[in-house]
Amino acid sequence: MQITLLKSKLHHANVTHSELDYEGSCAIDGMLLAAANIQEYEQIQIYNLANGERFTTYAIRAEDHSGIISVNGAAAHKASPGDRIIICTYAILSQQEAVVYKPTLVYLDSNNRIKDTRNAIPVQVA
Repeated sequence: MQITLLKSKLHHANVTHSELDYEGSCAIDGMLLAAANIQEYEQIQIYNLANGERFTTYAIRAEDHSGIISVNGAAAHKASPGDRIIICTYAILSQQEAVVYKPTLVYLDSNNRIKDTRNAIPVQVA
C-alpha cells in the first residue's frame, strides 16, 4: 500500500506579488525552493491564512535571495500581497518508506527569510 505524506513546507510565507497576467503560477525565491526541496514546476498546495483559500498550482523559480513569493495567473485571485500563506508539497511513499521518512519544514520571517528548519512538527498539546 502507498500513502501520501507531507514532503516539504514553506511556513508563513509572505506574498510579495500577485500578478494576474504573468505566466506561471507561483514564483518562489530560488533559495527557498532549494531549502524546502521543492523543484521548479512541482505541484504545490497553497493555504492562505488571510482568507482561508486552499488551492493547487505549481512552483516556478524567482530570483535567488529576492524573498519573492508571487502568486500568478488565475491563482492571483486567491492571494494578495501581504497575505501569509503556507506552501506544501506531498510525496507518495510505501508504508515501509514512511516509517523512516522525514519532511523538510522551512519556517520564514515576515521578509521571507529562513528563521528555522525542522523535520518534524511538534506534538500539539491541550
